[in-house]
Amino acid sequence: ARECGFRPGLGVNTIMQSAFFKLNEQIMDYEEAKTHMKEFATKTYLKKGQELVDQNHKAIDLGGSRLVEVEVKPEWANLSDDVKPVDTTRPVFVREIADVINSIKGDSLPLSAFAKFGDDCHMPQGTAAYEKRGVATDVPAWDSSKCIQCNQCAFVCPHACIRPFLCTEEEVKNAPENAQFLEATGFKGYKYSLAISTLDCTGCGVCLTVCPGKPVKNEDGTVTKQPALTSHTMAKSRENKEEVIFDYFANNVTYKREVAGTNNAKNLQFSQPLFEFSGACGGCGETPYVKAVSQLFGDRMMVANATGCTSIYSGSYPSSPYTTNSEGRGPAWANSLFEDNAEFGFGMRMAVETLRDRIQTIMALNKEQMPVEAQELCDEWILNRKSGEKTKELAPKIVAAMEAIDAPYAKEILSLKDYLVKVSQWIIGGDGWAYDIGYGGLDHVIANNQDVNILIVDTEVYSNTGGQASKSSRTGAIAKFAAAGKPTFKKDLASIAMSYGHVYVATVCHGYNQNQVVKALKEAEAYDGPSVVICYAPCIAHNIKKGLFMSQMEAKKATECGYWPTFRFNPDLAKEGKNPFTMDSKEPDWSKYNDFLMNEGRYAQLVKVNPTKAQELLEWNLKDAQKRYANYVSLANKEYPNK
Repeated sequence: ARECGFRPGLGVNTIMQSAFFKLNEQIMDYEEAKTHMKEFATKTYLKKGQELVDQNHKAIDLGGSRLVEVEVKPEWANLSDDVKPVDTTRPVFVREIADVINSIKGDSLPLSAFAKFGDDCHMPQGTAAYEKRGVATDVPAWDSSKCIQCNQCAFVCPHACIRPFLCTEEEVKNAPENAQFLEATGFKGYKYSLAISTLDCTGCGVCLTVCPGKPVKNEDGTVTKQPALTSHTMAKSRENKEEVIFDYFANNVTYKREVAGTNNAKNLQFSQPLFEFSGACGGCGETPYVKAVSQLFGDRMMVANATGCTSIYSGSYPSSPYTTNSEGRGPAWANSLFEDNAEFGFGMRMAVETLRDRIQTIMALNKEQMPVEAQELCDEWILNRKSGEKTKELAPKIVAAMEAIDAPYAKEILSLKDYLVKVSQWIIGGDGWAYDIGYGGLDHVIANNQDVNILIVDTEVYSNTGGQASKSSRTGAIAKFAAAGKPTFKKDLASIAMSYGHVYVATVCHGYNQNQVVKALKEAEAYDGPSVVICYAPCIAHNIKKGLFMSQMEAKKATECGYWPTFRFNPDLAKEGKNPFTMDSKEPDWSKYNDFLMNEGRYAQLVKVNPTKAQELLEWNLKDAQKRYANYVSLANKEYPNK
């Protein structure tokens, strides 16, 4: 594209930069340039449909009538950057490292510049919040008069830019003049508000598609729904001082987790997301799951992250979207390779529990020497050491008790105080890792009965490395190494994991049922053993018609048509004589299956690429989905003996 002067636009058009283009050291005339551009447009967009190709060709033809000659002044060659005053309120790491690297001057930093931030080269948490790139041309605007306070927009926002708040009278009183408030539904004594970080928004528009709107009765008696979220320009957002509003809420209004709880998707959004402003694609189907986990367990969470999309948007130096709460607690994150991430996370779990065993041993051996209050606290900790919430409650009390004791055992317990709270160990990665390159390690880990939680964001393709087919790709899907459509079936990783009997397994889909996602994540973390949560994640590699703007709607269709049924398999139920398998999604409407496939380029282009086999491959795709569903139904109907 660069060589022939062609620049693809976002979705439907192209922009002609000049009347002349240099290709292979030759200057082409306008007509020759147009020919090259149209050839490239056809090659690039054919997989999205002929209609899009025609629109690009039309844009190229129109370009010639809109050319503007710009005089290039000689003095422009020596322009210097504007000198900006140093903002001393920004953290030292951000000023001295992140800002320099983000200005594309990282190679000017000497090694000594990094020494003051630790010898282990770690990144401070929360540095992504200081980037404020403002990349969106259009951003969401909230109209409180049409809002039903469902918080769906906040749940699906891939970058945690939309946040609902429950506000006290004092917080309302000190808010910016143009902030909007409602009486909070279900939370007496609080006001409800929604804040949007427009400078962190990517303009993906996913929030607009899920907003149900407020039912309004028309004069003719019909009822229409008016969405609370609409789109307006970034310029309008700046005029309305929406970023000022967001800054006020983020810095001056407390998150009301203790008031709202985390029992459902709506209430969970009143908890602070400890994963925010990542570099994921606009409309990403993966990050809402990661964000939800951070809202549930982030203050005691440790993450082993496989290489892939999840590692790129979670830890591309110097940007860290994992952040901390008001107490300075947040997820500890580290990246490993494709092939050993499960073992890496398993090692984290074993190391932490070894140190906690040491704490328990010290407590047990020195119990008689302790004051009565300290004895009782230690007994309670030993009894509840597997409970995240209980150990969070006990940890500060134990620390205070040990600080009041002048004894070697107290000092040793204090040296291990970071391990008093039960760590929520998560192993995160995509399908390329879980189904494919890292599968052997994953299988090894779930075969051991250790309390680790595995989150698999399944895009059914190697998204980060260029769109290669993985063992999660389905029959007929077009991908690299499957250019004519994948001829084999998708691995049923959920069934493999369930076959062990002691592994918690769930398949979830945020576009279909947000509450089921939250329920599965909480059950997985509470289960004392290995858990696997497989998440359906729409991806840019799917080539969804209209783009990732429709990612949530596309995910919803995937479950409704039977492509991605959702269920939970909880071995604890079997111990009670109950069926451990619960089918959460409704019976599919198989008549919608082909329409779902044809809405994505990875399947729709098969008809053009491999017309002789297309019908057969897509029929196999459907039959495989039906076979899997029948298997799941048989598990749901299986009778278990009484305990």
